[in-house]
Amino acid sequence: MATSTFVNDAAPLAPSARATSAAATPRPDLDKAVAAVRAKMQEFARLSPRAKADLLRSILPRIVDAARPWVLAACRAKGISPEAPVAGEEWIGGPVCAVRNVRLIAESLEQIARNGRPSLGRAVHTRPDGRVEIDVFPASPFDGVTATGFSCKILLQPGVNEAQAIERQASFYQKRDPQGEVALILGAGNVSSIPPMDALYKMFVDGAVCVVKLNPVNEWLGPFLEKTFEPLISRDYMRVVYGGGDVGAYLCEHPGVDSIHITGSDKTHDLIVWGPPGPERDRRKRANEPKLAKKITSELGNVSPIVVAPAVYSDDELLFQARDVTTMVVNNASFNCNAGKMLVLAKGWPQKEQFMSLIAKSLGEVSPRKAYYPGARDRYESLLRGHDRVDKFGQATTDALSWALIRDVDSSSKSEPLFYTEPFCGILSQTEVGSTDPAEFLAAATRFCNDSLWGTLSATVIVHPRLEADSVVAAALDKAILDLRYGAVAINHWPGLTYGFVTPPWGGHPSATLQDIQSGLGWVHNTFMIEEIEKSVVRGPLKTPIKPAWFYNHRKTHVIGERMVNFEAAPGWLKAPGLALAAMTG
Repeated sequence: MATSTFVNDAAPLAPSARATSAAATPRPDLDKAVAAVRAKMQEFARLSPRAKADLLRSILPRIVDAARPWVLAACRAKGISPEAPVAGEEWIGGPVCAVRNVRLIAESLEQIARNGRPSLGRAVHTRPDGRVEIDVFPASPFDGVTATGFSCKILLQPGVNEAQAIERQASFYQKRDPQGEVALILGAGNVSSIPPMDALYKMFVDGAVCVVKLNPVNEWLGPFLEKTFEPLISRDYMRVVYGGGDVGAYLCEHPGVDSIHITGSDKTHDLIVWGPPGPERDRRKRANEPKLAKKITSELGNVSPIVVAPAVYSDDELLFQARDVTTMVVNNASFNCNAGKMLVLAKGWPQKEQFMSLIAKSLGEVSPRKAYYPGARDRYESLLRGHDRVDKFGQATTDALSWALIRDVDSSSKSEPLFYTEPFCGILSQTEVGSTDPAEFLAAATRFCNDSLWGTLSATVIVHPRLEADSVVAAALDKAILDLRYGAVAINHWPGLTYGFVTPPWGGHPSATLQDIQSGLGWVHNTFMIEEIEKSVVRGPLKTPIKPAWFYNHRKTHVIGERMVNFEAAPGWLKAPGLALAAMTG
């Protein structure tokens, strides 16, 4: 299914320039790494779920021990103070997510050992339309305390019933005498938990041994992965290697590699799968003859929309959502595949100017961040060019870019670069569709997101609870959630929560194809090991009673992040008060 109808006459900007590796692994050592894990792939595949869970349990204290130096290294690389609240981003986006992922997979493997599958309890439901959905968050009473008011459901693909959903769960562990495989992980350079979490999925859900190639942007991460995952590395179930595009290309073509997972650019994906741009690539795509005939899964970014349903919001509600939008933009200097990028408002919405002013004020409260990702300045300048209504916030430096807000982008344009180029830098754009009728607007916004914006990864819909109390609007919202072609849809909050909760699947909508890859194919995280997924749907209140720990203006994010590492490694009620106190005083 095609997901775009725009005409792209301009050459698209690459979302990242190449970075130079400072520690590229020599080819003989790459061959040894592949050979070492390949020799153990069957052994690993046939390890009992209990034995695999024990391996993961042995990793938990290692992550706790490495967490502080891990975060310090991330802060040095990104030019932020490790003692400032913003350092909390590196705690949460690094060891917190990683340690939670390790623990949750261990718990699922222990449940497989006892019952054959991870336990879903009463979480499986059939909607009135016959579609099956599964509650995956909160996954425990502890989740209900640390993320009060938030939930996540997985919507399965049409045609899957409740019995099939359970029967097909954890399919690798239903195999008899699996042979295993070697998976290559081409790691992301922006968020430090991505490479280990991608590897965890390939290893403990798909049953593969892994070679993890780090991106040159975050090669500093390597020693921490080698230390924390030593129980896997010492048994030759995993290897960590280094290098740029040449090393990645060599490993992709390596005869000892069976499958590949990419987190990064669709341009990198197409180069690997179809070869360099030109007539031969075009011929291959038409004939569906990939240059590389290996199984490839991927997560490749997005022009992430934030859809605001028109209603009368209170001043406090608008301010909360303005800060929420700002957080989506500024987190990790906007070098996130799920960063908010396209604000979609209703034509004629009376509160537009108030909301935009609050977003502008919030952006102005955040100091510009180091533009550490290669190519950021070129993308920034190219995407701002030609737009009249651009506001900038904060003083740019040789290392940092001002936050930019581009207003009133023409939603009818079929060649607007902001619609088909992911601004992997600190840019937020705004456009308008539809009317002030909420149901009509939701339908128009869904069409715009599906047909005009590149990518299928994640989208936000902000909707006032009064609107949902109206049966017509509630039905329109439900239809929008179903129809939006995104792997994650978040109601009232940042879809990055889908990533951070870890139990939900994370990946692009399955409507993508190899020829039109959009945000990629396949899933990661998904600790309940559910299959035939269409999307994850996260819900949260329009305004929370306590400032969320991930908000840009929370004063204790770094404190919460450090405490969360210990909590997620071994949750306990005695640890909860310390988290609650930091959360409430932020």
